[in-house]
Order: sequence, then C-alpha cells, then structure tokens
Amino acid sequence: MTERHVVIVGTGAAGISVLENLRRCGFTGSVTMVGDEETTPYDRPPLSKRFLTGEWEPERLHLRSAEALAELAATWLLGRRASSLDAQARRVFLDDGSAVSYDELVVCTGVRSRRLPLSDQVDGAHVLRTVNDALSLRDGLDDRSELLIVGGGFLGAETAAVASSLGTRVTLLSSTVIPLAAALGEDVAGLLADRHRSNGVHLEQGRAQGVTVSPEGTASGITLDDGRHLPAEKILMSVGSHPNVEWLETSGIPISDGIACDEHGGVVPGVWAAGDVAAWWRPEADRHVRLEHRTNATEHGMNVARAILDQPALPPSVPYVWSDQYDLKIQIHGLTAGADSFEVIEGDVADGRFTAVYGRQGRICAALGVNMMRPLRTLRPHVAEQTPWTELDRLKPALSLS
Repeated sequence: MTERHVVIVGTGAAGISVLENLRRCGFTGSVTMVGDEETTPYDRPPLSKRFLTGEWEPERLHLRSAEALAELAATWLLGRRASSLDAQARRVFLDDGSAVSYDELVVCTGVRSRRLPLSDQVDGAHVLRTVNDALSLRDGLDDRSELLIVGGGFLGAETAAVASSLGTRVTLLSSTVIPLAAALGEDVAGLLADRHRSNGVHLEQGRAQGVTVSPEGTASGITLDDGRHLPAEKILMSVGSHPNVEWLETSGIPISDGIACDEHGGVVPGVWAAGDVAAWWRPEADRHVRLEHRTNATEHGMNVARAILDQPALPPSVPYVWSDQYDLKIQIHGLTAGADSFEVIEGDVADGRFTAVYGRQGRICAALGVNMMRPLRTLRPHVAEQTPWTELDRLKPALSLS
C-alpha cells in the first residue's frame, strides 16, 4: 500500500486535507496534486471578508507555507485542469494533453459559481469564488461606485457589508422579503436586514432573469421575472454553484448533484471524492448529502485518507460556519436548514448579542451565536448529541449562565 501512487484532483481545503492526512497516517508513496489554479492551496471564506476589504493580500490566504508544503513531498501540477477520466485504466487526462496514472484517485474539484444568462465574458458582471474573482471585484469598490448584488445568501450579504463599508452604494437583491430568512429564521435575518439598511444598503426583492448588456459590451443591469429592470454597471452574481463534474461524464462515475459516494467517500474501486463536490451517503438520513462547508471539506479529506489506508474513520464533527457582517460576528454550529424551532438562550436579538438554538423534529440541530463566542461553545455538545428539544427548559438556566 505504501508504494501506491495517489492522485488528488483539486487543491482546495479537501485536497490539502487528504494529502496531509495520508502523510500523517504514515503513507510514504507518491502523491500528485492537480489544480486548475496557478496558486497553492488557499482559504476561500476570507475572500468575501477581510480580503475583499483590502486588509489582506493573496499571501495571507495560503493554507500552508511553502516550507510546510515541501515537507508533504507531493508533485504539484498547477494551472492544469482534469479533462476526462478512464476509471478502468486508472488514468486522468489533463487539458494540456498529458495524462497521469494512479492507484488511488481522490476527486476534490469543488464547485464553481453559477452565472446569470448572458453574463459570460461581460465586463462588470462578477462572481466570487477564486482569488482572481475577488481581486477583480474589489478593484473599484469605493465611494464613487455602485454595486448590485444578486443573491441574498451569506456570500451576497457579506459582500454587501464590505462594499458599503468602503463607501460603495449597494443594492442587495434577494428572492425573499428578508435576506437569509430561510437559513436563519426571520428574527435573526431581520436583525441583519436592519444592519444593512442602517449602513445604506438598499434591499430589493425579486428574481433575476439575466444580465443586460450595453452597446459597448459591458453590463448595464439585470432583468427580473416581473418585467422590471435594475440598472447597474457592476454586478455580483451570488446565485449558487455547480459541482465541477463535467469532466467525469464519460467515465461511468455516478454523478448528478455532485459525485455519489458511500459513507467513507468511496465511489468505484480506486476512486474517492471529498469536499464540496462529494455527496456522501448518510445512513441516518438514508440519502446522499452534499454540503458546501469548510469544516466538512476538511473532515472528508481526513476520512478519505484513512479509508485509503484501511484505517478506521474518525467520528463526525459538527459543521461550523461563520460570517462577519458590520459589527456582527456570527457563528453557527450545526445545520439550520429545515429547522422548525428557534429559541434564544442568552442575550437579546435586538441588541445584536445573543446565543440561540434551532430545532428540527424535536431535537436541537444547530446553535448560533452573535458576538458571543464563549457562551456559544457550551451549546455545541447539544448540537452534536442532538439533545431533545423537550430538555431545553431544564437546561436553559445552566446554559445561559455558562
């Protein structure tokens, strides 16, 4: 096993996690890292936060130093895109015409941003997924510019907060009356909406149909499904993502919304998948689940490495995300999607400083903290254990005093 050659396609958080954990678990064989960007692994969440403000430059984003990467003893093929796979012959073909043979392949190709119709190659129509995307977007974000953000999720909301702090006049278009209401509930989302308004962000409701283009070939606005037109010369499209699986279409690999895997990341013999592109089987949910979470990508990488080396899987961790919006530091443990209950544990939503829990089907499924990092930590075990919601009244006094 130690003499095998592992190829990892994708050099983001999942890819570097696979590499590190192979070495940590004693793998001494060769590893080849294939990445379509020219740079070594970097962190994406800060792109819509401190990087977009200009506080950070690209070197601050790197997940590991050059010295740390050298110690991992991998061959790096950067600026190369996987174009097809022959799973029977165990060969990955690259866009430069070359091919790489493997004994074990790990697909960590992630996702790419969705774009609105007619927006390809249009100056002024932006997405935010890569460091180059962020550099292009932040160029010109100042008190002389206007920005229309299409999509009221976390990425759109964070970008609105950053852009308005730089003096840019911002319009945030969401399909719901209150951005993020579906993810966070109306109480928390209402707090964020009030912060947007008080910082000069104009909130619009509607569904974008496509980008309009000026005679000069630059963005001039977007059309909505109700016939309205919102003018804008600078647009950020934050309308979801596509799993990067097209290169696998002729390989026989099962793909739909990502790559269908077993509960250890296995796809077919010799092929594994991890990170945003991977839909792992969840026995407790009786279905495949694909998550676009930073912690999930790292955990996938750890367990795929262990599975390749026939080592036992680590226990699942609690998903974690954070968001910086104005003076609000938001942290979430667990998954709020589909929650049917919400209760504040400590503090007050109106004050912008509180902790709260979400429930789904009678059990705690997530905990949220706004500007209360330490008290939030006491709620995390209850998310991991899925504490019954009926226990909340008994536990609440102790939790609010933690």
